[in-house]
Amino acid sequence: MALRFCSLGSGSSGNATLIEARDGPTTTRVLVDCGFSLKELELRLNRIGLGAADLDAVFVTHEHGDHVGCALPLARRHALEVWMSRGTWHAIGEPDAGDRLRFARDGEPVAIGALELRPYTVPHDAHEPLQLTATDGQAVLGVLTDAGSSTTHLLEALQGVNGLLLECNHDRERLAASSYPPMLKARIAGRHGHLANDTAAQILGALLHGGLRHVVAAHLSEQNNTPELACAALAPVLGSREIVVADQRLGFGWLSLD
Repeated sequence: MALRFCSLGSGSSGNATLIEARDGPTTTRVLVDCGFSLKELELRLNRIGLGAADLDAVFVTHEHGDHVGCALPLARRHALEVWMSRGTWHAIGEPDAGDRLRFARDGEPVAIGALELRPYTVPHDAHEPLQLTATDGQAVLGVLTDAGSSTTHLLEALQGVNGLLLECNHDRERLAASSYPPMLKARIAGRHGHLANDTAAQILGALLHGGLRHVVAAHLSEQNNTPELACAALAPVLGSREIVVADQRLGFGWLSLD
């Protein structure tokens, strides 16, 4: 068994995380969000030596454009399962996705080939947003982006993960001093908005254990954060362990958990 993950891009201009599990001759690849056009997604997949035909399924965390993107056209073109909450489906207009559409629910495991996904709800300004953990039966990856605050539920869902993709959206001072309209600032900083660096650090502290191998700071605001500020917030928690920062244009390369 082998579990690894990479990013095709992370930020407000588009998000896509690829999770891969190998079990003998079987390889399963699930794309978590695909907030790009079909053409751009193919270009980004080609950059890591893959194409859309190499995917087995898509999981959409919520309806915002930088996450849902081309999910349904991609599923139709390549006959992929596309998973989302019923609330997300309602929010995008209840499109007819034929027999490819699958509904995910909080706490209900989703088996896709060699992978098992376990969705969990988060506080975000969307209709039934879901984040998830993914496991090959040995290692566990936790994905947490697009949440405005920490909850007991999300902390319980992420306990024991071996890899963590963690939103570090903004630095509070940079956001407060930005040119964003007051309503937008309030939305981002609110409990259903996006995680600030200090909140991300608190979450990381609650999840820290000896088996946590990789931590990735993700979904950084290009205007209200910097890689240096995100790393400075997480470093006191992680000590000397490496922090990977996801990039909007390049994402990050493969990280193995086995």
